[in-house]
Amino acid sequence: MDWMYTLSGFVVGAIVGLTGVGGGSLMTPLLVLLFGIHPATAVGTDLLYAAITKAGGTVVHTRKGHVDWRITRLLASGSMPAALLTIWALSFLPKQSASVSQIISVSLGVALLLTAAAIIFRHKLQHRALAQADDVAHTRLRAPITVAFGALLGVLVTISSVGAGALGAAVLFYLYPRLPAIRIIGSDVAHAVPLTLLAGLGHWLIGSVDWSLLGSLLLGSLPGIWLGSHASAKVPDRILRPILAGMLVLIGSKLIAQ
Repeated sequence: MDWMYTLSGFVVGAIVGLTGVGGGSLMTPLLVLLFGIHPATAVGTDLLYAAITKAGGTVVHTRKGHVDWRITRLLASGSMPAALLTIWALSFLPKQSASVSQIISVSLGVALLLTAAAIIFRHKLQHRALAQADDVAHTRLRAPITVAFGALLGVLVTISSVGAGALGAAVLFYLYPRLPAIRIIGSDVAHAVPLTLLAGLGHWLIGSVDWSLLGSLLLGSLPGIWLGSHASAKVPDRILRPILAGMLVLIGSKLIAQ
């Protein structure tokens, strides 16, 4: 079965390269629904997978000056404590149990629906935010809202491994509408690395990481991301993103309903 995991990693990596949407939105539900892996193990393994794959992107964005470290620090000041508290809470639940499976599956489904909404409405949110960019309340509350949203991401990402990509970027576009898109994306990716690493290591400590599975996924995903990134300029974004959003809605609804 290892080669199937590698093939799945390649396909998801290629889609990430094409669309820029985080692999957790696709990889975790794929592991749960197609391969029947327990949701806790799928989430824990995917978190470390995300930390490794996004680390390279962070290095590139940092070298090119695309990371706003103030925004990254604000997000992390909320997300890191929230991730630790979430791992602590999960450690008290019985491992591999039906109740844990249900909690994670429903959380994953909700996260996928939110990610789909973020993909569909990102530009509308950004236009609305630009109209309110000079509002005093919007400016004054921006920092505490960023911290609070970071905390929400910390919980969501630790439970479901989804949210640090498209959802995080959509909210940052709304909070910082005048910031260039590439700096929003760079800051979002830079924040995702320590968050997914911390959450992934936490899942490892409570026994929710499959290292063999992680290696198989990385073996396929790294060349997949490289290929997808090079092909992205040739595939219209206006076609890819609605299809991807539709897939996430279907998968998210199935996870909630099962």
